[in-house]
Amino acid sequence: MKLNLRTPLCFFDLETTGINISSDRIIEIAVIKMLPDGEVVRKANVLNPTIPIPAESSAIHGLKDEDVKDKPTFKEVAKEYARFFEGADLAGFNILKFDIPMLVEEFLRADVEFDYSRKKIVDAQKIFHLMEKRTLSAAYRFYVNKEMQNSHTAEADTQATMEVLLAQVEKYQGQDVTDGMNRKIGEIRNDIDVLSKITETGLVDLAGRMVLNDKGQEVFNFGKHKNKTVTAVLTQEPSYYDWMMNGDFPLDTKRKLTEIKLRGFKK
Repeated sequence: MKLNLRTPLCFFDLETTGINISSDRIIEIAVIKMLPDGEVVRKANVLNPTIPIPAESSAIHGLKDEDVKDKPTFKEVAKEYARFFEGADLAGFNILKFDIPMLVEEFLRADVEFDYSRKKIVDAQKIFHLMEKRTLSAAYRFYVNKEMQNSHTAEADTQATMEVLLAQVEKYQGQDVTDGMNRKIGEIRNDIDVLSKITETGLVDLAGRMVLNDKGQEVFNFGKHKNKTVTAVLTQEPSYYDWMMNGDFPLDTKRKLTEIKLRGFKK
């Protein structure tokens, strides 16, 4: 099939040092430009991010500090990529949430104009999620091969959920499970302990104001102390605890915060 294009369409993907738009950097960029006449032009570079590449990122894309030390920086190639993107719309997978924000940030650091607001953007992940619904009814249809009756009644939804889980375990038994960064986090087994570990969210409190980092430490997930450990913040800025306890936060969040604070005192 050939896409019906009025202007060129640039499919692109980035490999980066991490997922923090502000502090992480691009390590690899690849662009495939599809022209209206069907011609395809490709452009790609491995880049020196100018900051260390974390081991967990290298485990995903295979690039280490020694692999990029002699490569150009993004700033050195920014103008040629801006020209390559010029006059073209953008396409990719999850580019709305990650790749475009990261790319724009790098262009801004390089002081190179890149006005994405004038471009049409097509995110294949968004189409995937829109067309392959993630509702209970859709899961029931996919796994159980039946149409739900009386959906959105508690009894019917509960019955359907039970059938879906049984079908999932049977379908995926023994298969590896990976996260969004393609890291293995377990495998599907007919074991509730195993299944619960796979589906844990890493939340410390139900509202997600605090989460566990890669080291299993509780860190704040919002505000000026985002990604800082809760214990370090409470030690260095004790008034932050009072601010949260007096603020408009859920009781569960306050309870978990207090538990962490008391645990610190015991140590």
